[in-house]
Amino acid sequence: MRARPAKGRNRGRRPPWYRQVTPRQWKAMLAAWVGYLLDGFDFVLITLVLTEIADTFALSTAGAASLVSGAFVTRWLGGALLGAAGDRYGRKAAMIASILLYSLGTFACGFAWDYTSLFAARLVIGMGMAGEYSASATYVLESWPAPLRNRASGFLISGYAGGTVLAAQLYQWVVPHWGWRWMFWIGVLPVLVALWVRRSLPEAGDWSSEVGAAGVRPRPFGPLFAGRARRRLNVLLAAVASAALFCVFTPAGAGHTPWLAALAALCLTAFAVQLGGRRGWVLYVSLTLTVFCAFLYSWPVQALLPTYLKTELGYAPAQVADVMFYAGFGTMAGCWLAGFVGDRFGTRRAYAGTLLLSLVFVFPVFAVQDSLVALGVLLFGLLALGQGISGILPKYIAGHFPTAVRAASLGFVYNVGALGGAVAPVLGARLAEGMTLGRALAVLTFGLTLVVIVLVGGDVPVRLARLLDRETVGDHLVPAGAGAGAEAGAGTARGSGRQRPK
Repeated sequence: MRARPAKGRNRGRRPPWYRQVTPRQWKAMLAAWVGYLLDGFDFVLITLVLTEIADTFALSTAGAASLVSGAFVTRWLGGALLGAAGDRYGRKAAMIASILLYSLGTFACGFAWDYTSLFAARLVIGMGMAGEYSASATYVLESWPAPLRNRASGFLISGYAGGTVLAAQLYQWVVPHWGWRWMFWIGVLPVLVALWVRRSLPEAGDWSSEVGAAGVRPRPFGPLFAGRARRRLNVLLAAVASAALFCVFTPAGAGHTPWLAALAALCLTAFAVQLGGRRGWVLYVSLTLTVFCAFLYSWPVQALLPTYLKTELGYAPAQVADVMFYAGFGTMAGCWLAGFVGDRFGTRRAYAGTLLLSLVFVFPVFAVQDSLVALGVLLFGLLALGQGISGILPKYIAGHFPTAVRAASLGFVYNVGALGGAVAPVLGARLAEGMTLGRALAVLTFGLTLVVIVLVGGDVPVRLARLLDRETVGDHLVPAGAGAGAEAGAGTARGSGRQRPK
């Protein structure tokens, strides 16, 4: 009789990763991914039609670029409010509210009659997309198995890149025939699909377990409303920060931009200090600065690439769409790659190492002049490595916070840091006044990518946080003993992972 050793060995093997994900978890991913697809579609529209809008409203390059910045002005508030709602009422409710909000803003863009009305619609989009990021990211991360959460993060963020590809293809068909307004009106139609997909979703597993065990709903912004005096002060700070940011990115603040920017930064830092508490505020502030630098290196290219292609290279709409197609799929492929690499080597190592490789492509991309194919291939490589790695940015940020405050903290840190995306296109346009736009984009991307490599690769936020609190946990999303890759992602994580009083 033949021996059967193989069968016994197979019993101990783990199934392929995709079989470790249940149908319910795949459904959660699909629902969140569709939301991100629409998020990317709605947000990138403004970059595609920026030159057409500038012609319609007689705007300069810098003035038109500020419309891209408009959505970032309110992101910090939308991320904080909808993130807090996700912690208190569940991730699913916050996901639905966010998609309705940014869809309403997109539809309103098509009816804009001047710069101010369009900027106001962009403010609404910013609030909605900020909530989409915090709610959807925490929902998927808490729904998927712990050893696969980098993969979950990468798959989710790839939806945003898919939306940019879809928008680029529609651009070449719609704008030359019907004008730029129709891009915004068409952009609101798929919302019904997203709402239908999300209507019967279960709640995120981690959130349900924690709320069920505790018996009370979290109040992540409780420190901001502890007492009448503090409540009034923080309402005032929110109003001042919003007004200052509005003035910074519109002509209303002309001549006073540095002072207004400093005022907004002080107000937002005051919120971070209160949320983090006596021992945790350094983590909030340092993570926010890391995200700010990440946006500064990535958003000049994302926001001004279509303008560069049309103005400096003289590309027609169809050629712009082709290049954006390469760029979008490069980012999508990079997000998928980032998820696998992050689960294998750890989040921080994957992030820093991939960014380091991306530097090889930065200057060659902006050196190509006459070859559409060469430009497309180089852009694919640059965005796959440099932008695609942002697919695990939600995992990187969310892992620093326990479940009870995860959505609100992720929403606040990421979307305050996202103000770097508001600064980036204007900074790129200003820098281009003294050199070509292509060179300005290359210099910003290369220099600030190096800064992010140091911050993330060196685990700077956690190292700084441990100066005040030695028990700061490196990654709450990776349980002890989750595997070699998970341990690498957790880095020097210490403690039990529970939230301690501040």
